Amino acid sequence: MKHIKSFNHLSRKHSHRKAMLANMAISLIMHKRINTTVAKAKALRTYVEPILTKAKEDSTNSRRVVFSYLQNKEAVTELFREVSQKIANRPGGYTRIIKTGIRLGDAAEMCFIELVDYNEAMLKSAAPAEKKTTRRGGKKKAEDATVVAEVSSESAE
Repeated sequence: MKHIKSFNHLSRKHSHRKAMLANMAISLIMHKRINTTVAKAKALRTYVEPILTKAKEDSTNSRRVVFSYLQNKEAVTELFREVSQKIANRPGGYTRIIKTGIRLGDAAEMCFIELVDYNEAMLKSAAPAEKKTTRRGGKKKAEDATVVAEVSSESAE
């Protein structure tokens, strides 16, 4: 019976899927952005976000748990040294999926999956632009400018 077993198998056996998601998670942690299909990106998001949450607490146990998923010392070091510092105050939603169109060979939907805190272009556009402050009594300035223009024209005559 299939009771609440609703995740994408990605047309792979369990061991192949587990290895593929671990490799993709390592690539995402090391490169901060990878290009893949939408189905794999959605599966990777459910795989990597609990790992990123676990990495917020830098303890021996959490390092061992994360290493059991990734099996890569460099990726674990990068995750705990740099990535966990940037995501420390974020309550969740560490990844972003940006669709890029279809692949020519088989018309698969392609996308980027990236770590949210590492996209500098998005961070700059998301930052609130400084509001232009205006002072009260803007009409007085306009009236003063006409008075100054009249005085200067009279003195020129």
